Amino acid sequence: MPDTDERPPSLDAPPRPAAERPKEAFRIVAREERGDLRARAGVLTTAHGEIRTPGFVPLATKASVRGMLPSEIRALGFDIVLGNTFHLMLAPGDERIRRAGGLHRFMGWDGPIITDSGGFQVFSMGHGTVADEIKGRTSGKGLRGHGRIDAIEEEGVRFRSHLDGSKQFLSPERSMEVQANLGTDLAVVFDECTPFNVDREYTARSTERTHRWLERCLTFHEERAPGWQLVYGIVQGGVYRDLRVEATETVASSRVDCVAIGGSLGEHKDQMNEVVGWATAALGGAHERKARHLLGIGEIDDLVRGVEQGIDTFDCAMPTRIGRHGMALVPEPEKRWRVDLTQARWKDSDEPICEGCPCPACAHGFTRGYIRFLMHTRELLGMRLITEHNLAFVSRVMQRLRQAIIDGRLADEAAAIRGGILP
Repeated sequence: MPDTDERPPSLDAPPRPAAERPKEAFRIVAREERGDLRARAGVLTTAHGEIRTPGFVPLATKASVRGMLPSEIRALGFDIVLGNTFHLMLAPGDERIRRAGGLHRFMGWDGPIITDSGGFQVFSMGHGTVADEIKGRTSGKGLRGHGRIDAIEEEGVRFRSHLDGSKQFLSPERSMEVQANLGTDLAVVFDECTPFNVDREYTARSTERTHRWLERCLTFHEERAPGWQLVYGIVQGGVYRDLRVEATETVASSRVDCVAIGGSLGEHKDQMNEVVGWATAALGGAHERKARHLLGIGEIDDLVRGVEQGIDTFDCAMPTRIGRHGMALVPEPEKRWRVDLTQARWKDSDEPICEGCPCPACAHGFTRGYIRFLMHTRELLGMRLITEHNLAFVSRVMQRLRQAIIDGRLADEAAAIRGGILP
């Protein structure tokens, strides 16, 4: 394993020899396949350590999991974090991070790191998020032209930085170059993130472009990136079964090490589960040894269903984002596993966030009343305590699901979590 302080190689230097790549990047240690279950537990090996699956990946968007130390993230049971190519390219800049010794050294995290391609962030400036589309909101163009797409071309995407309005360009090659400079363990290829409210013809053209960009990403990576850096291909295809299945086969049959399921997954959870199911069903047989990642999904019920369908890893901003707004995760599925600790009803409460929860915030004895006071007075400790609790909650959910697969009792464990049993 490379030293964690090692500087990623210059792009002008020859790539590391292929022998330094893991001989078997992903190995399956247990399965549970009966009825509609296609679950598996495994280990994904990278240059900076092993990732136990199924697992959750906290977002370290701008080189930090907000409010948390790397040692705290590790102590909560997480093996890997996710950095954001788009944001790190714009600030502080991938070259600066390369000169600082790579993203691991820059942010003080010695475990595996995955970086997304930047495609979702770029195309969201033009299309908005899926929630924006479904709710009929238009994507804002920002102050004085900041944060907008100027042109989508075969070569790449020209856009304005949301930070200062400067002209920027992101292409398959540039995305892979940024991720090589960051020196992360897992790079994600650049794709065209298809909007939700488009027809089949548009989706087909977009998916075909994604596959052309996939080949360009792989060619650049093989020639210029660190030899130990693994690559995720992205499955697009929108909500059209034939396009999804075809895209899954195309990506899985390519030279990628792992497969990520992305793009628009539908208008509601049932449709999302159906779309994910099409992809995971097509990832059996010869493709089963490639780890599967579900991009941007992390609600508790979605994690359970995704694991049942054979997803290996997930990433989502949900635990940290809602924590900063006073929402804590609790075993109350009828309330979307949430309680709003900013409400006045909690100001005299001496209850912990969650009775019986072993997380540091609950175990220390901090009460809902105290945390409500912190949130009301905008003290940073309140956001930090809820964030820590939420991450611990998600971590335990994933640990229980993984162990249940190993023990052959996933159906019972999934039912218990869905029923509101504290993980």
